[in-house]
Amino acid sequence: MDVRTIGVIGAGQMGSGIAHVSALSGLDVRLLDIEDARLSEAVEKIDRDMRRQVARGKIADSDVDAAMKRISTGTDYGIFGACDIVVEAATEDESIKREILKTLVPHLSKDAIIATNTSSISITRLAAVTDRPGRFMGMHFMNPVPAMQLVELIRGIATEQDTFETVRALAEALGKTVSVAEDFPAFIVNRILLPMINEAIYTLYEGVGSVHSIDTALRLGANHPMGPLQLADFIGLDTCLAVMHVLYDGLADSKYRPCPLLVKYVEAGWLGRKTGRGFYDYSGDEPVPTR
Repeated sequence: MDVRTIGVIGAGQMGSGIAHVSALSGLDVRLLDIEDARLSEAVEKIDRDMRRQVARGKIADSDVDAAMKRISTGTDYGIFGACDIVVEAATEDESIKREILKTLVPHLSKDAIIATNTSSISITRLAAVTDRPGRFMGMHFMNPVPAMQLVELIRGIATEQDTFETVRALAEALGKTVSVAEDFPAFIVNRILLPMINEAIYTLYEGVGSVHSIDTALRLGANHPMGPLQLADFIGLDTCLAVMHVLYDGLADSKYRPCPLLVKYVEAGWLGRKTGRGFYDYSGDEPVPTR
């Protein structure tokens, strides 16, 4: 199947990033969210991020102009009627994703593929909500999408080979490298990454080290580009907690128990960069550790 038009549900960080790389790759993009204001912000962000790529010599001005013309937005699922594939990129909450998928299905052509950008939730379970589990699979982009090379591809138990090959070809056309994962909780990247972050939070919770000490230790001692607590703030502490719950519930192993301190931060609304406060306070010129 030749993908020419892609739909994206959710104009947040992930959805706008997927729209960004898709438009630059020559696809027509239909971007949906629940409010026009969110869509306007997303389009402005996409344009701004592309201009940064121009400044770095990655793309030309003409590429930006052409790509932005390929993006259209709306709040009505009817915009997906002509899409070859629709990627759901809403918040990492299974109940929300299920409702979105139920709403989406009646608006699709019979051959359209559905992909979900979930970072942890069962593909098989989400596919069962739709009328086309054979044409449904996971397409997990990394954040930030324009900069990160990897896409995890995850088949559900019913995913057809043609669907998989189409989505693989699409990922490669977007300039991404594919890693194929089985449909187990959190797949590959987050199965490894989030328990590391959770353990870093336990290390803070138990007083082994401060925020600064923990992040410095992993940056310089393990050569990580950013410390685990800094990374948690970047991902969003609510997303980190959601993935840990999926791991803990899905695998029934105590090693995946979310750290109580992570739970407390989320309860406080300290979700990281997006709220201005998490393991760091982002209200000043430089982030300052909160513990």
